Amino acid sequence: MINRRSLLKNTMLMGAGALASQLPLSRAFAQDKSLRLYWWGSQDRSKRTLDVAQLYEHSNPGIKIVGEANGADYWPKLTTMIAGRNMPDIVQYEPSTLPDYSKRNILLPLDKYLGNVIKTDKFAPGALELGTVDGKVTGIPLSINAFSLLYNADAFAAAGLKPPGANTTWDEFADLSVELTKKHAKSKVWASPNASRYNYVFQAWLTQRGKLLFTADGKLGFDVNDAKEWYDYWDKLNKRGGVVAADIQAQDQSLVDSNPLMKGNALMGFTFSNQLTAYQGGTTAKIGITSLPHLGSGKPSGLFYRPGLHWAIAGMSKNPDEAAAFINFFVNDLNAGKLLGAERGVPVNLDVRDVIAPQIDPIAQKTVDYIGEIAKRVTAYPPPAPAGSNEIDHQVFRPTADKLAFGQIKVAEAAEMLVNDSKKILKY
Repeated sequence: MINRRSLLKNTMLMGAGALASQLPLSRAFAQDKSLRLYWWGSQDRSKRTLDVAQLYEHSNPGIKIVGEANGADYWPKLTTMIAGRNMPDIVQYEPSTLPDYSKRNILLPLDKYLGNVIKTDKFAPGALELGTVDGKVTGIPLSINAFSLLYNADAFAAAGLKPPGANTTWDEFADLSVELTKKHAKSKVWASPNASRYNYVFQAWLTQRGKLLFTADGKLGFDVNDAKEWYDYWDKLNKRGGVVAADIQAQDQSLVDSNPLMKGNALMGFTFSNQLTAYQGGTTAKIGITSLPHLGSGKPSGLFYRPGLHWAIAGMSKNPDEAAAFINFFVNDLNAGKLLGAERGVPVNLDVRDVIAPQIDPIAQKTVDYIGEIAKRVTAYPPPAPAGSNEIDHQVFRPTADKLAFGQIKVAEAAEMLVNDSKKILKY
């Protein structure tokens, strides 16, 4: 298993498999083309990613992949690299950030590579639409996933409570969280995280109500009253003792390692379906997966298929053709698919999906099954997030939720702050 600290320290200094040291010096330093690959994720993701990069190096002499993994400072570091015109060739984005960076003309349109360098004939139907911004494909989806609710099945069994399921409403979830916290009765352990600071849960909450996080013209798809309802729900659940304490929740950087469920402070977690493998790997307890709570029977689920992650090529890359070829290998090569499994989500290439099906472990199979189970309840993919959406998440959404959780502001103030400060960033 790759050690994260050593990975962060050393991957900037060597190729994925340190192959340069095994090649004649003249070729390693004079002829090799180097591609920098930048991503975030668990140690398992880093190992799988570097294994694929090493496989690619073996079959493509003259190409060296330099892996750069990062954690909580992923986006600030990327911003610094962009400002210094030192951006990695290939960068990992999530659905909420790809449109933002694309609209800034930082990313290279990939349309000219589609169908020739980057094969798309085996992609799941509609997959390319998930990486299209303003009519141009700027991101290649690596997988398909969906919003999900993970839970500690052993804790529910020990408490004699039925875990949440596809029919659980938000009101039932709140009551269940309070009861589970009381019955579990362990210091610094609560049933649920305080999801008021998770914009993707808010997005599902809005979708269930026929609203959007962002509209197609780049504005907010909700108003102050919607925000009040959202904050009021979590504020009340916080006061009832059903969610983790504010000081613990504030440490969550939207990474697996910092999530309250992974840290043992929560017995449930709002995450993306592909992350089940990482969470299960961090505990001996059995982790279950289900869909998010909703408004009731027959009501919208708030779920939609989303690209698990994207690879995008920097507009300033000196080797865009080579970068496109590597992305093609990453998403379409069957052996690469076997190494990657379903860690980033259900593979976007249908042939790869079939090939890994017999080999994936029971935990990964749960994520595949989950994607299939919600098929009849998913809605349309929402409009791309506007430029500034990433700043809204980091500078407005999370801080506002934290202030409310700490009791520094009231629900009404939080709602006004979210809407007004977000509009300032969106400049309207």
